[in-house]
Amino acid sequence: MTQPIIGVIGGSGLYQMDGLKNMREVAVATPFGKPSDKLVRGKLGDSELVFLPRHGKGHRLLPTEVNYRANIFAMKKLGVERIISVSAVGSLRAEIAPGHLVVPDQFIDRTSQRPSTFFGKGLVAHVSLADPFCKHLSGVLAESAEPAGATVHRGGTYVCMEGPQFSTRAESHLYRSWGAQVIGMTNLQEAKLAREAEICFATLALATDYDCWNEQAGDVDIDSVLAVLQNNVALARRTIGAAVGLLTAQRDCNTQRDCNCATALKDAIITDRRLIPRKLRQDLKPIIGKYL
Repeated sequence: MTQPIIGVIGGSGLYQMDGLKNMREVAVATPFGKPSDKLVRGKLGDSELVFLPRHGKGHRLLPTEVNYRANIFAMKKLGVERIISVSAVGSLRAEIAPGHLVVPDQFIDRTSQRPSTFFGKGLVAHVSLADPFCKHLSGVLAESAEPAGATVHRGGTYVCMEGPQFSTRAESHLYRSWGAQVIGMTNLQEAKLAREAEICFATLALATDYDCWNEQAGDVDIDSVLAVLQNNVALARRTIGAAVGLLTAQRDCNTQRDCNCATALKDAIITDRRLIPRKLRQDLKPIIGKYL
């Protein structure tokens, strides 16, 4: 049996994966333009891994400028079945201290300027996003974080804001009143697109600050964020290494009761197949081919 291919999207501070063997850069063409950078393929232990720095090498792209569709499509095109997305976040809860890790299980969308679907232009599909993260993959991440030396919080709501500015104090208090745990600027589109592409998706959120609701901790400043990130990124690498070691089998939705990601599109396409434009069929073949 072939080994599954695991994707890792690196956020702020995580621009490369240490320990990869047989590394090679791959430029992947997509119908949605260029990904954030070339993808890096290699072996981590016995597993095949594909790494992509979300903001590009040297951190060149604002959260709104990231081509999320191209990034996820490129992963799908390379055969990735599972994506671990690493993200720096602000904490909205006192118990989630800077330096802690969070594996969230819900989202609130506060973005407004980003394409969030592969569909349209003659093809309509509606996938379920009730549970936006893969429960199985999230469980493996949380299980791997503790032995890696992390204080990890299982579950929680991630508010995804547009950015690039941090929250106002009024917004920060509003999000707390909604019951959210962390706030970031990137993961929501990745989760939506991964579900459409039938890829398992989970987030490893690295808490770097208390946003600005906690006035005793001071307001968010980038120098403090980067200082905490240095330690968090080392934790993230160890967690990913442990998680990849546990993800040695191909996905099987019949045995993994908490994972239906691989069949998310099964009943989601509602357009009459005869009316789907030929070019769209060809462009989206890696995603919709098995259903046409």
